Order: sequence, then C-alpha cells, then structure tokens
Amino acid sequence: MKNRLAPRLLAWYRSQKRTLPWRDSPDPYAVWVSEIMLQQTRVDTVIPYFEKWMKLFPTVKALASADERDALNLWEGLGYYSRARNLHKAAKIVLEKFDGELPRNLDDLRSLPGVGRYTVGAIASMAFGMDEATLDGNIRRIYSRLFDVDEFADSAAGEKILWQLAAQNLPKGEAGDYNQALMDLGATICLPKNPRCAVCPLKALCLARRRGTQELRPRMKPKKATPLYVHAAAVIVERGRALIGQRAADGLLGGLWEFPNARVEGEAAQALTQSLKAATQIEVKRGAALNVVRHAYSHFRVEVHPFLCERIFIPKNKNLKWVWLSELSAYPMGKVDRQIALQIK
Repeated sequence: MKNRLAPRLLAWYRSQKRTLPWRDSPDPYAVWVSEIMLQQTRVDTVIPYFEKWMKLFPTVKALASADERDALNLWEGLGYYSRARNLHKAAKIVLEKFDGELPRNLDDLRSLPGVGRYTVGAIASMAFGMDEATLDGNIRRIYSRLFDVDEFADSAAGEKILWQLAAQNLPKGEAGDYNQALMDLGATICLPKNPRCAVCPLKALCLARRRGTQELRPRMKPKKATPLYVHAAAVIVERGRALIGQRAADGLLGGLWEFPNARVEGEAAQALTQSLKAATQIEVKRGAALNVVRHAYSHFRVEVHPFLCERIFIPKNKNLKWVWLSELSAYPMGKVDRQIALQIK
C-alpha cells in the first residue's frame, strides 16, 4: 500500500490543503505553538488564539521574558492550561540552553516540558523537514480505518501498531506535507462520525471501507460514567473589591484564579459555610444566590453554586488576593469562575 498511499494523499493535499496561519511558516516557534494549541482542540478554535499569541509573544525570547500570568490570561478559554504553563517554561529553557532557537535534536526537543512523542514528530517533520512520523487523533483514526485495526486504538498494543503503520508509510523527504495531509484528511473527510468515504482520495485503499467497518474504527476502550461534582463558591465583595485565590501551579487549572469554593454534599446553600471553612479556613455569612454555573471537563462534570457572602474570617494566605472588580479580567480564570465574575461586574 505504501507506494500508492503517499502519492494519492499528497496529490489531494496539494489541491485541497487548508489555509492556516502557521502553515508553510519558516519559523519553528510558530509551528511549535500551533501544535501545542492543537492538542485536543479544534483548528477553528485555535486560529484566533494563535494569532493573538503570536502578536503578543512573537518569539521565544518574548515568551520567555513574559510573566506566566500574561500567558495564562491570553490562553483563557482554550482549556488544558498546563499547555500554556509548559510553553512558558519550555521557552525559558530554549532561551537559556539553545540560544532561543528550538533544537533540532530529537532528544533535546523531547526534553522540553509539554513536548511528547506526537509533538516531536510534528515539529521535526513540519518545521525542520525531517523524516519523522507523528500520530494525532486524526492520523490515528485514518490508519485504524485504512488497515482496519481491530485493537483498541487507545491501548498500549494499539498505539504500538499505529505508530508502526505511521513510520512504515512515511514517504522519505516529504514527511512534513504527508503528516499535514493526514491531519487535513481526518479533519475534513475521514471524520469521526459519518466519514465522507465517497470523496476520499484513499477510498480504494481503505480496508475498513471495503469491509464496512469504517464506522467502528478506531475501536476505543469503553468509557466509564462521567462523575458530577457539586461545589459551592463564596463571592465576597467589599468596597468594590472581590476576594479571589490562586490555584496551585500543579494540577487542574494550575495557576488560574478562582472564587473561594469547596466541594459539597447535599444542598449547596446549607453546606457552603461549613464546607468552605473545612477546606479553606474562610468563614462567611451566606447571602443571595447567583446563577449556577455548569461545565464539563474531559473526565468529570462540575456544578458550581455561587453565593454573595459577607466575610467573618479570612486567614492570612499568600494565594488570596483582594482585586478591584474592574481588574478581574486581568486575572486568568477557568470558564466557571469567569462566568461567576461576569455576574458581579
């Protein structure tokens, strides 16, 4: 199949490739930023964030010299905030160890925070023209269908098979265009549901289409039920300022700001004061309820009940800060807390 796959795909790509702001860029930094942003995020969502990012942080040096808060603030709404923190950390390393130039050595690339096997292959092939395979969600789906792979694609055995297929079918000297062609094919034709097989340039080569299993590929492990967690949040406003706290740097939404809150059992209004005191030592008198905010993360859902509160006791904590309501937009927040903030401005 190799001798037929690449020529057909590349011919299709040359006439049908998407116009993207980072595509055909001579700047490896731009390719790197785009690939980090595209992890688990749609292209249409990424484009405006990428363009703003490149205006504010046009070089590795500019990003390394910036405050992490500025990077997180620009990233707000894109999700998976560890990507922004890792980009910022990695930029500092690239500036200090590699004179501000993204390294071409694969081991050096792989050593950077947030750069895994997929990203190494994407950067090496697209930015440096190296013969390196890569495997994102689109490419995984395409190879699962082309070769009718029955192994779970998200298992170690399945990943091994798919990486082998990616390497075996890589055309020498054209890896960058080939990898991007696969990404475009997966985004526009070989769709997760209702793939457009009739117009696919690879339809004659696709085993899953021939066997009628294309809707069953890739085969994924059964998902567990998504848990729902209920939180109550205290919105404490005094003299035009609100109390917010910064989340720990590691973990979910690391480094972002939030209104003091705690996970509760049962009725949120009744559990707020006791749960908040136990979790944060903050003591409040509960007031009026604000609108409930709901959000789904990758592995769980949250339902947050915010209440206007009067403070009784606020512990001395370097992660707590009184912020003018007019300045809340300058503090990066997750979607839940941003929606709460918009209710009190």
